[in-house]
Amino acid sequence: MLDIMKRILRTGMLSEALPGSEEHRVHVGTIHERLHDVFGRALRIRHVDAGSCNGCELEIQALGNPYYNLEGAGIAFVASPRHADVLMVTGPVSVNMEEALKQAYEVMPEPKWVIAVGDCGVCGGIFGTSYASRGAVANVIPVDATVPGCPPTPLALLQGLLLVTSSPRQS
Repeated sequence: MLDIMKRILRTGMLSEALPGSEEHRVHVGTIHERLHDVFGRALRIRHVDAGSCNGCELEIQALGNPYYNLEGAGIAFVASPRHADVLMVTGPVSVNMEEALKQAYEVMPEPKWVIAVGDCGVCGGIFGTSYASRGAVANVIPVDATVPGCPPTPLALLQGLLLVTSSPRQS
């Protein structure tokens, strides 16, 4: 036990420093205001994991914490694509998820947006296109915006939601 304590004292802190909180909060607050201006009082997102490693899902879950406060901006995740305005897709589209992704897209009410999240969703990532993977989300359904990164930060995901507002809605 004493050896472990000595090693901890010798090594010190290994975690990264906290971000500049005030500047970051102003940026998140600005994005929330812009989202509210564009979408009005509510936006509903349906998340589909098309074959990811779950790295992107962890960052998407972080949007619900008190720091990013997605619900406070009037944005919520829904269980059914029939209630969604935005389809947020992570991972390369595996062969087994191809049909399910197409069905989720087709049952969404008009108008609708699709966001491909993470390097795998954007271009297929390290998996690419193979016998087991269709690669990028755009190979299966139309994509309105992409959020690259492995995994992308929650702030990048918020900016991706704003990015879809600059593209015309699917009709």
